Amino acid sequence: MTRASLIKGSLVTSLLLGGCVHKPPVARPYAAPTAEELSALLAARASAVRSMNARAKATSWLDGERVRATVLMLVERDGHLRFEAEVSLQGTVATLATDGRTFALLDARKNELARGPACPANVASLIRIPLAPADVAAIVLGDARRPPEAALAPDVAWDAERGADVLELAGPTETLHVFFARHGAAVDVVGAEALAGGKRLWRTAYDDFEGAGAARVPTTLRYAEGAGSYDDGVEIKLKDHELGVTPPEAAFTLSPQPGVTVKDVGCGG
Repeated sequence: MTRASLIKGSLVTSLLLGGCVHKPPVARPYAAPTAEELSALLAARASAVRSMNARAKATSWLDGERVRATVLMLVERDGHLRFEAEVSLQGTVATLATDGRTFALLDARKNELARGPACPANVASLIRIPLAPADVAAIVLGDARRPPEAALAPDVAWDAERGADVLELAGPTETLHVFFARHGAAVDVVGAEALAGGKRLWRTAYDDFEGAGAARVPTTLRYAEGAGSYDDGVEIKLKDHELGVTPPEAAFTLSPQPGVTVKDVGCGG
């Protein structure tokens, strides 16, 4: 046998025996939690992770166009958002801010400020997640916003593909599934999906967790619309982050400076 063959055989053996082939258990390897227990975990996480200041690499493939930038993020769970997109050698090229009700987008290259209601299409002008501001905030913070007046399903399902418990929260217009997986002693939210009329509206996946307790946060976040693939969606990788920040209210509004063209837009940009 040649040396090349030996190396090839060693690589194959390493792949077969290494971490690349680990699969989630087909059956739940522990007693099923109750819906109330998982709901309490989700609430505890929402209470522990209220806000974040982060620097991230964001990549979007929505609408067939690949957009990648470093994004500075200020996020508050109630829907206050500020995203600043930076491009190498150019600095900040765009800033989006919303207080949860109104939005503004400053395009530094066009010297133009667009402003209008904080509807999903406008909020998605920079990071292409077309949801309400509070939903976008929850996704960036690593979980999902509970639908208003949502009712708990009586039983917790098991997702064998993810190796995760599934909490179902049924609201008046849509149902939210939140996926919980055990990583050692920790129980993390590893994804979510929203459905309406039997069709999936969007889904997320969370990986690479840092921190402890209810304040553990994923540093890799993926978002996909409808039945689409994550390869056609949005990926956010946190490079550094700080929890519990309290930015000034002015951080979530943008005022036009002299010489900036102002454009008022409706929903849809």
